[in-house]
Parts: sequence; structure tokens; C-alpha cells
Amino acid sequence: MNALGKHYLLELKDCNREILNDLESLKKILNTAARVAGATVLGDSFHQFEPQGVSGVVVIAESHLFIHTWPECGYAAVDIFTCGESVRPGKAAQMVVEQLESKNHSILEIQRGILDTE
Repeated sequence: MNALGKHYLLELKDCNREILNDLESLKKILNTAARVAGATVLGDSFHQFEPQGVSGVVVIAESHLFIHTWPECGYAAVDIFTCGESVRPGKAAQMVVEQLESKNHSILEIQRGILDTE
């Protein structure tokens, strides 16, 4: 099966609640994860919610990494979407799990852009 991209959906539970509410830490984690995966970082945009929570995106030449956090629940939803064969999204996913100290997580990989080759 030849896909244009890989989309990883991370369900991260029982995370470190302080990290989940720390915009600067999350920005650093996602940018580093993108570089560790071999992606080309183009920029990022993050927002701190009141009274808590952060949403952010790191835009990469090969697509994006998104995060949405609920510190009060110890939960984060993370999407890692990459195109091409050079980027290793699994490495980015594992790093995010470790850095957020998730004690209960799942990762779903979806093949995107499966085109008919007739």
C-alpha cells in the first residue's frame, strides 16, 4: 500500500499536569520532536488558555504536529502528520509520550492519501 502520508493520533492520559499547562515547554517539546523525526520546521503558533490548557501547532515542510491539552484531566491530544518517506513520525510520537510523562497512552497510525494507481 503506497500512501502519501502517515497520520499519528496520540491519546495521552495520566500526563504531567504542570507540563500540560506550560506553553514554553510544549513549544520546545513539539519543535524538538519535529527535528528528531527529521522534519523541516517552518514555524509554530501556540495559545495559552485561561484558566488552563494550551493548543499549538508546529508547521513542518512535510505537514504538521498539533497538540491540545487539558491539564485538569492530565490529558493531551496530539496529531503528527507527515508526508513523504524521509520523516520518521514514530520517533516524534515516542518523544512526545516520554516528554509529557504519559503513563497511559495509545498511538493510532493512519495511512493518508492512498490513491488508485490505474
